[in-house]
Amino acid sequence: MPVYNSAGSLPLLVERLAGVRSRVDLEVVLVNDGSADASWETIKSLAGRHAFVRGLRLMRNYGQHNALLAGIRAARGATIVTMDDDLQHPPEEIPKLLAALDGGLDVVYGTPARRPHSFLRNAASGITKLVLQRGMGAETARKVSAFRAFRADLRRAFENYQSPFVSIDVLLTWGTRRFGAVTVEQQARAMGESQYTLRALVTHAVTVATGFSTLPLRLASLMGFAFTLFGLAVLAWVVGRYVAQGGSVPGFPFLASIVAIFSGAQLFALGIIGEYLARMHVRMMERPTYAIAETVPDGAAAGR
Repeated sequence: MPVYNSAGSLPLLVERLAGVRSRVDLEVVLVNDGSADASWETIKSLAGRHAFVRGLRLMRNYGQHNALLAGIRAARGATIVTMDDDLQHPPEEIPKLLAALDGGLDVVYGTPARRPHSFLRNAASGITKLVLQRGMGAETARKVSAFRAFRADLRRAFENYQSPFVSIDVLLTWGTRRFGAVTVEQQARAMGESQYTLRALVTHAVTVATGFSTLPLRLASLMGFAFTLFGLAVLAWVVGRYVAQGGSVPGFPFLASIVAIFSGAQLFALGIIGEYLARMHVRMMERPTYAIAETVPDGAAAGR
């Protein structure tokens, strides 16, 4: 679980996970992603009281998916479950995910029957999943959620992945195409406000689109082809009007509109190319996906 400013909800979350341990043998890996509150002190306290709790403290805030990758690499079980730290994903639903995983799947998502978010948040989430569907190449992308279970062996497919731009769902497709989903309960956030804002969803969609797919470049090419046809049509109209009526198309507004349309299309295509170049630049700088500052218990294996 990535942890961000959740000191208040962590004790209750671990208590409920302890109740699940009567049915499932599990460890809990809490990854503190640069929290500004007492989350890390709470994690250390919980690790001291519960032998099944481990903690990782990242050097700064790297983002939800980067923190998830750190936890996934540190996990020691044969099956990995990811979930949020705000109790919206009930720990009691974990056995349901594991049961579906035993049905021959490699990845199972826990899809809520009803999402307790605003209309704009749900709309942005839907758009993000459409982008994910293209990046993942799987119909199950429509049912993606942060509550997921998958086989730990899938880590081998992305064990050498090093980039500050991370999408766990796309990385999982590098190792399998056997995805599934089950309906689970999703409860209201226990306390505080979600940090996954509309802006964060849009940013993640752009990351998936430009970091794991060439679709935007293809769209830019198609747009260029379409505007070329449009330009030829306008040229044919101007020439035809001159031949038929003996005069050119009058008026500055017509010319200004055509120039504005084509200039906008060119700038849009250049923006897409610039986004890809920026990501190449960042990759060449070899910025780390994350950096671990401290682990609890001391000396616990904490991945890379």
